[in-house]
Amino acid sequence: MAAATSNILPPELLRVVDANLNRLKEGIRVIEDIARYVHNDKELATTLKKLRHLCRIEPIEELLASRDSVNDVLRPTMQSEMNRTDLRSIVIANYKRGQESSRVLEELYKIVEPALSEQFKQIRYELYTLEKKNLLDLGNERR
Repeated sequence: MAAATSNILPPELLRVVDANLNRLKEGIRVIEDIARYVHNDKELATTLKKLRHLCRIEPIEELLASRDSVNDVLRPTMQSEMNRTDLRSIVIANYKRGQESSRVLEELYKIVEPALSEQFKQIRYELYTLEKKNLLDLGNERR
């Protein structure tokens, strides 16, 4: 389900949507690639790929027009972003990134398009479920 953004959110919020939609898809993609290429986990990789494909808002041109990555005040890398010790820490960070971003999108769309808000809520809860299963499985591999 993709939703139109035209005349729904004020232009200043489209930049927030664009950033969080990108962050959500990027976070899912990192986990997906680790599941696919490192753990050869077809089931998890496929589930994540399907979830990532649900993360769409159209038309994309309005989101692109609102993008201003050059002037992003938090563009420089922060030290906390460099705190990765192993693949598990990368997986955890990216589950959190996806969950937080889907929550932002859920909240913003509550005021203009409740069905889309609900979709992002479902994505968030699916990420919670996958995180629990994935991280418990990774923990069991270490033993």
